Amino acid sequence: MFHWNIDPVLLHLGPLQIHWYGLIFALGLVVAYSLGEYMFKKEGKNAALLEPLFLYVVIGLIVGARLAHVLFYDLDYYLANPIEIFKVWHGGLASHGGFLGLMLALWLFSKKYNISIKWLLARATIPAMFVAGCIRVGNFFNSEIVGKATDGSWGVIFDRVDAIPRHPVVVYESISYFLIFAILFWLYHKVSFERFSNIALGLTFILGFGARFVLEHFKTAQSEFATALPVTMGQLLSVPFILIGLYLLLRGLKK
Repeated sequence: MFHWNIDPVLLHLGPLQIHWYGLIFALGLVVAYSLGEYMFKKEGKNAALLEPLFLYVVIGLIVGARLAHVLFYDLDYYLANPIEIFKVWHGGLASHGGFLGLMLALWLFSKKYNISIKWLLARATIPAMFVAGCIRVGNFFNSEIVGKATDGSWGVIFDRVDAIPRHPVVVYESISYFLIFAILFWLYHKVSFERFSNIALGLTFILGFGARFVLEHFKTAQSEFATALPVTMGQLLSVPFILIGLYLLLRGLKK
């Protein structure tokens, strides 16, 4: 079995610590900005809007993802340790809340700068899926969100957790999100800009949260609230996104 025992802290610089999670997340944001710049220029949009847009996106993504994690996955812990809520570099970002925070930020931006919200949401799907993949890589470096036990040769022993071979489920998720990113980026170049605007968000919801729903089967329980339910918290939160995605995709295809 493969043993995983990487220190989550990459560098110790006196009192300052640089975590792998934070570094990989920052890398994802840099690539996301570059992708946004590429699409703005390709479609003749005002590139001066990128900086305020990026600020809106980062704040919406982090605040939404963090609040969802705190509220739905470990509320008792954060109520007892409220200062930990702000330590996002320790991990703990829920993709469902991240997407909601991102959409809210884009809506506010569209209102202030008078730009089409449908256009923004569709283009945001591409960098969003890349960042989602990076976040799961960061989770892997933190040895968190581990999978259920397995006797398969692909099992990973997370030495910082226990000595049980487990599904590296965050790796499965990361690969899924990077594949969805590749599909969306390919579609962006394959179909007209108008058609992409009509189908991108719905397709992203179906593929992204569909993958999340399936892969939750391999995870250990992440929320005490959902232990009494036949589905996990991740699956429960994914269902509305999948249904909304189906509606958006069907409506977009009719157009």
